[in-house]
Amino acid sequence: MQAAPGYYMAKNIIKLICAVANVVNNDPIVGDRLKVIYLENYRVTLAERIMPAADLSEQISTAGTEASGTGNMKFMLNGALTIGTLDGANVEMAEEMGNENIFIFGMTVDEVEELKRKGYNAYDYYAKNLELRQCVDQIQNGFFSPENPDAFRHVADVLLKYDRSVLVAVSG
Repeated sequence: MQAAPGYYMAKNIIKLICAVANVVNNDPIVGDRLKVIYLENYRVTLAERIMPAADLSEQISTAGTEASGTGNMKFMLNGALTIGTLDGANVEMAEEMGNENIFIFGMTVDEVEELKRKGYNAYDYYAKNLELRQCVDQIQNGFFSPENPDAFRHVADVLLKYDRSVLVAVSG
């Protein structure tokens, strides 16, 4: 049985998160102030321990793509600030607590649909935004994987050529 292409992309993204964590966590300037952590086998029992200790909850799905997201509500109820897009439970949370108590960025559902209708091209955003271009180039050129510079090239290629979630537009 052959694994679906998305399976390999998901595994590569997890490996990239861990590689970014290695760079950030060992950085002499921010390494003692900021930690990137990937939690394996995330489940309810682990969530029960993490949610009360979290200061921030990042919920960044593309507007119109998530049916729910009650995990971020649990973070909020435990005092975490939410940083996210106007999608899923973030919409309800903003309505209930007020926009001044949630940090929302990115496009609305209507804006995402309009962008796709016009013919979204991730490369256009990449070409126009120096900071975004630097991030993608670091992924593509082995900054996070000096022992294997091509390790994450495919992730960057998919972002620039097949960005169905309009991630580059939200970032740019």
